[in-house]
Order: sequence, then C-alpha cells, then structure tokens
Amino acid sequence: MQTNYSSRESWEWRPMSGAHDVRLLDVFKGQPKAVWITAFAAVIAFMGIGLVDPILLSIAEALNAGPEQVTLLFSSYLGVQVVAMLITGAFSARFGAKRTVVTGLVLIVLATLACALAGSIGQLVALRAVWGLGNAFFIATALSVIVGAASGGQQAAILLYEAALGIGLSTGPLLGALLGNISWRGPFAGTAVLMAIALILSAGFLPKDGDRSQRQPVRLLDPIRALRHGGLLRTALGSALYTAAFFTVLAWSPFVLEFGAIAVGLVFFGWGLCVAVAGVTLAPKVAARFGEAGGTVLAVLIYAALLAVMAVGSKPVVVVAVILSGLASGLLNTLFTGTAMSISSAPRPVASAGYNFCRWFGGALAATLVGHIAEWTGAPQAPFVVGAAACVLAAGLLVVDLRPKADPHQVPVEAALVGEEF
Repeated sequence: MQTNYSSRESWEWRPMSGAHDVRLLDVFKGQPKAVWITAFAAVIAFMGIGLVDPILLSIAEALNAGPEQVTLLFSSYLGVQVVAMLITGAFSARFGAKRTVVTGLVLIVLATLACALAGSIGQLVALRAVWGLGNAFFIATALSVIVGAASGGQQAAILLYEAALGIGLSTGPLLGALLGNISWRGPFAGTAVLMAIALILSAGFLPKDGDRSQRQPVRLLDPIRALRHGGLLRTALGSALYTAAFFTVLAWSPFVLEFGAIAVGLVFFGWGLCVAVAGVTLAPKVAARFGEAGGTVLAVLIYAALLAVMAVGSKPVVVVAVILSGLASGLLNTLFTGTAMSISSAPRPVASAGYNFCRWFGGALAATLVGHIAEWTGAPQAPFVVGAAACVLAAGLLVVDLRPKADPHQVPVEAALVGEEF
C-alpha cells in the first residue's frame, strides 16, 4: 500500500510560534557529551562546503585545470550527496543513528586524506564524490542525534545545529585559506585530521543504537512519493533554484575576484558569519513578522537583488555583495526548510528527504554549469545574472498558489526544522 502525501495543498502565513522562548546563552549550558561530540563533527562536516573556495585558483594552477573542471569539485560532491540523501533514512532505520554517523565519518576521513594525496583533477573530483557520500550519511543523521540527546528540548537542539552550521560555513573558507596558503593539499589534510578526531569521539562516546524493532521503517521511494503534494513540490523546486544561485556565488566568486587564498578566505569568513547570525537570530524575527512563507519570498528576492549587484559591480562591490548575501542565505537556510516541512502531511524526515533531493540537485547542477555559462556567453558576470533570474523564478513558484488559509495541522517552523539536512 502506497502512502499518499498530497491531500493538503494550502499554505499558511503564520508566525514562528515560540521562537523566542529559548535564549542563545541557555542553549549551550549543561549539554551532554553526545551533543557536543555531534556538534563538533557537524562543524567539521559543514566546513567541507566552503573549504575549497580559497584554493580553487591554486588547484587549477597546480593541476592544469580550467574553471569548468575545478567547479566539478562542487558538483561531484553535491551530486552524490543528492542521491544519497534518498537512502540515508532507510539506512538509519535499518542500522541505527550511531552506525550511520560513524559510517559517514569513516568515508569522509578516507576521502579527505586521499584528496590530500591526489595527483590529478580527475582523482580529486572522484574523491570529492566519496566525500559527498559520507557527508550525506552524517549530516542527514546528526540533527536527529542532537535532538535526541540535547537538554532544553527540541528548540534548543535546533539552535545548536544552526550554530554548528554557521560556524562550519564561516571557518571552512578560513581554514582553507590558511592551510591553502602553504599548499592546496593542506586544507584536505587538515580536515582529515579533524574528522578523524570526531570519528574517534563519536565511535567511543555516542549512545549505542537501540533495538531495530523500535525504529519506524522508511522505504526508499517515500521521499519521492511525498513530492506528489503540489505545495511541497513547488517549494522544493523553489529551493533548488535558490540553491543553484547559492552555489553560483560559492563556486564562481573566486574566479571573478581573482584574489589570493587568504583574501578569498576572509571574504567567505565574513559571509559565513552572516549566514550564522541570520540563521540563528534573524530568521525567527523575520518569520514572526512576515510568516515563514512570506519571509522566504522576501529573502529570496533580496538574494536576487544582491546577485544583480554582483553582475554589474566592481570587485569591491562584489566583495560587499557576497558578504551581505550571507544574511539572505542564513534566512533562507532556515525559512525555506520550515516552509517546506509545514506544507504537507508527510512525516518530517520523509518530506525533508524529498525536499533536500530537489534542493541539492539545484546546487549540483549550478556547480557543473557555472563555468560553462561564463564560457558560452564570454561574460564573467553572466553566471550571477542567471542566478538572479533563478531567484526571481523561485519567488514566483512560492507566490503563485499562496493562499492565506489557517490550517490546524500546520507544523511550527522550529519543529519542522528537525528534518533539515543542510
């Protein structure tokens, strides 16, 4: 018997209820070891998203690769992660959260160590794919581990997870810059060491997996079935378009700026701090003022405007726009998922898997095409124009069937974020 998740089509403009009940300082007090170990590992895992940004030019020079080849480091990483996101729920249901986390960390350690020893761009791209597989297993399970172990309830766990996300996104480019200034192999080796520490701690101190019979079964095709719901599908496609623009900024800005590793690292460090601040502190306020759906539309239009500025501005203007885009990204990382999870009646993990499949597919596609777009048009700023257009289209998808109807079954965004994978 197949589950039908397409019965409810209405969206609700509603505040993020209870979003201000937990103070940030209280979140970090009295948490058990399992929470801190998982959060530490999550920081390192999220570092991998922006780690290669400052060394893209160094890798291209050292391995005699063009921009369209180097940006495959993003698309292979994300492409494998996209597909793997569909199987992580079933894997975790069968083998348990701890085994899933440890499996992911083992793959990441092996992949990052091998990246540091790679001799060609082809090897590096293939190893980044293995890294993406490990990341899918880890990231898809880390939040559920934190939620299950954190003191202070679900909302405190979500804030911890968002904090780990922001710290990882901001420190990844900085670590990549500092170690990449020595050698392009340095960031990969450094990540391998840090992830090995996280692996040892996770294997030794995370709680053992419980009885398999107590876990809710998840079928492989459940996430795809959840996308039969029109509202969830439109939101997932909107997020895919935004994520394409997100990775346009991440993958293409270093080639437009043509800065050294340290300078690029500092730019994206500022960007990552903006992501962290907006995702943890500003998103609840925006949702309270405009509703989750309304806040998402507003933020994605702001992101489109910043991309338009990048397309026509000088290098200093591009630097400012990239850093400020982190604020919009922080809002969207939180609000997009909250909106997606509150639209349909599908269980949060199932809806999240389907949503994230579309979301990261957009990122993988953008990372693959961004260099080719610049080559085809002969304009280095052309990818930013395409990214801005994608964001406008995303806003249109979110608005087209928006109906301000109350729905007693809606899930507040702080609860909906339990299923988030980014």
